[in-house]
Amino acid sequence: MNNIVCMALAATIGTWSVTALGAATVIFFKSPRTRLLNFMLGFAAGVMIAASFWSLLQPAIERAEAASGAPAGLVAAAGFLSGAAFMWLSDKIVFYARGGTDSAQGLSDEKINRIIMLILSITLHNIPEGLAVGVAFGALQGSYTPEGLIGAITIAVGIGLQNFPEGAAVSIPLRREGFSRKKSFLLGQASGLVEPVAGVAGAMLVVYVEAILPYALSFAAGAMILVAVHELIPECQLNQKAQPYSATMGIVLGFAVMMLLDVMLG
Repeated sequence: MNNIVCMALAATIGTWSVTALGAATVIFFKSPRTRLLNFMLGFAAGVMIAASFWSLLQPAIERAEAASGAPAGLVAAAGFLSGAAFMWLSDKIVFYARGGTDSAQGLSDEKINRIIMLILSITLHNIPEGLAVGVAFGALQGSYTPEGLIGAITIAVGIGLQNFPEGAAVSIPLRREGFSRKKSFLLGQASGLVEPVAGVAGAMLVVYVEAILPYALSFAAGAMILVAVHELIPECQLNQKAQPYSATMGIVLGFAVMMLLDVMLG
């Protein structure tokens, strides 16, 4: 297997491991500390927003310009919108599978359906995240640079940080539904297993079909921006009145860390 693909596999196994770590909180805590999870969600959002430009969109535009094909801006915009649309479609699938309601409240005989949809929603969201990591590592093929590697690793770290509360978001509700701690953990970590598969697929696609690299990079950026803006930022701000700056400082710090890593090494 190509070394770049192996690196993508290792990175996405790492992001899945953080999902498992988050799911493991059900073993020790009835509920995780809200302040810490909000900060981590905010930090992940900041990292993903910064990475979407410096590690994904900017290289996509540069590679599209070098290819001398379609206008670079159109290529980047098309990929970006496609990535966002992919995530939007994922949410729509879950929405319609629920029967057109976002409410998790229901009768006791709907418990199994609620559990299935909970796991499915997190699993669907993990697919573009794995693709984002795979594409970032696949972009190293033929143009391996230290800053490129740092950028790919940082994207994996940012997604991994996001996966921690996602793992807890599956396992803890399952525990509240009456599942044992062991089953809650196993189902919670299983929601992240699609990331290594998606990561390898993304890396292989870029490595062996290099012409699609600009589009694939911007696709990953669109998916990451939608996840950050539509899900992470609103979620981390739920307790804004009680903790007005915890999540916000996480966003700022995450953005600054990613920006420094890319600009200083670039």
